[in-house]
Amino acid sequence: MSTYNILEAAAGLGIKKAVIASSESSYGIVFSKQNMAPLYVPINEDHPQLPEDPYGLSKIVSEEIADMINRRCGMQVVSLRIGNVITAEKYKEFPEFIHDPKKRRVILWSYIDARDIASACRLAIEADGLGSVALNLAADDTSMDLRSDELMKIEFPEVTDIRIPLNNYRTLLSNEKAKKLLNWQPVHCWRDNVSDILHET
Repeated sequence: MSTYNILEAAAGLGIKKAVIASSESSYGIVFSKQNMAPLYVPINEDHPQLPEDPYGLSKIVSEEIADMINRRCGMQVVSLRIGNVITAEKYKEFPEFIHDPKKRRVILWSYIDARDIASACRLAIEADGLGSVALNLAADDTSMDLRSDELMKIEFPEVTDIRIPLNNYRTLLSNEKAKKLLNWQPVHCWRDNVSDILHET
């Protein structure tokens, strides 16, 4: 309801561009009661959105509201499907989980620094001609000190549709579309903040 009211008011005021917060939760894995696995990885914006929960559903509805406003008055609305938001002080918590693949599995071990979200918001307002579009936001790497292919084999062995080589720490929530359309690049990496504990056993 808040998304509708804000975009409706903005349209009435003649505002031409808006950015709204959607979520990776809209894909359905985060709050799944059925232990849902991704259909393929990395998950891009074409992956089906199959939430079982009201939060994920609300994000789909918000994206549909954005589409409606764009159809009606041409307002550009960028819906950012944001992964797990990490502020600078939260990096100190990473050593607690970076070697445990069961932790953070439902978010596919993704994360995104709040400062990189801010830069994406600015670029989304500065960009032209995007219409209504949804974009994943994630760091380039996972939040784990285990390779992405190892994480998938351990926690999602049933997923066989793997669309890029995962023999590194590459994100499993694709950020390629945001990079292309916004000329955006995440620059904050957890490894730069906790490098002293990497590879410790």
